[in-house]
Amino acid sequence: MKHHTYIPSEWHHRYQIQAKWTDAVRSRLFTMSGLPTAGRILEVGSGTGVITGEISTRFRGSTFGLDIDPQANAFATAYDSRTCYVTGDGERLPFPEATFDTTLCHFLLMWVPDPGKIISEMARVTLPGGWVLALAEPDYGGRIDYPKELAEIGELQTKAMANQGSDPYIGRKMRDIFTRAGLLDVLVGVLGGEWTGPPSGEELDSEWRTIGSDLHGTLSSQALATLRQTDLDAWNDGSRILFVPTFYAYGRVA
Repeated sequence: MKHHTYIPSEWHHRYQIQAKWTDAVRSRLFTMSGLPTAGRILEVGSGTGVITGEISTRFRGSTFGLDIDPQANAFATAYDSRTCYVTGDGERLPFPEATFDTTLCHFLLMWVPDPGKIISEMARVTLPGGWVLALAEPDYGGRIDYPKELAEIGELQTKAMANQGSDPYIGRKMRDIFTRAGLLDVLVGVLGGEWTGPPSGEELDSEWRTIGSDLHGTLSSQALATLRQTDLDAWNDGSRILFVPTFYAYGRVA
């Protein structure tokens, strides 16, 4: 899904950082869902191929990626030639029923008009007994920013994302969405947090590019620069806590 000016090479870097955040839970969910032995695997909203590229490298099954953006698919095909990338809409997947052993998405549902329809479609194209996975969906309603001077970032960014058409509270809805889609053995969880030191400069730069894009026209460049410096100072003096609850879910097709 496009949610800012979309330049695939720039977003590829962002997607790689997001994939680092969810590495541990992905490995766990892949194992729990039997993905290592799955014959056919589909990622919906595959973007530039970060997750599909990992799967096609690690596992033996045939990997497919679907994204609505042809630019993303062109980039993904060049990045990961092992996966078959298709341009299409996740609400109307261009596949017959019971095509895949496992279907999954990663940081997708907050950006789509009808996340329930996406999960229902993923269930439709998954074999009976197969698994549907949502690997990461944030909930900005539970965001924690400390020191308190930085709380403004979360408040403004949450409003900005809603104005862009996203659902910043999607995380808390995951169990309901999966249950309504008729999935069985639904498991929903939330990623924990650990803080030892500041993120890398690369991660901070990526985060602030996103914040700057989200808040463009809301805060002056000077106000953004002041907040960024306050953020950096808090990371460096050991006081900074930033936590955005990020939910994951999986369920089995009947």
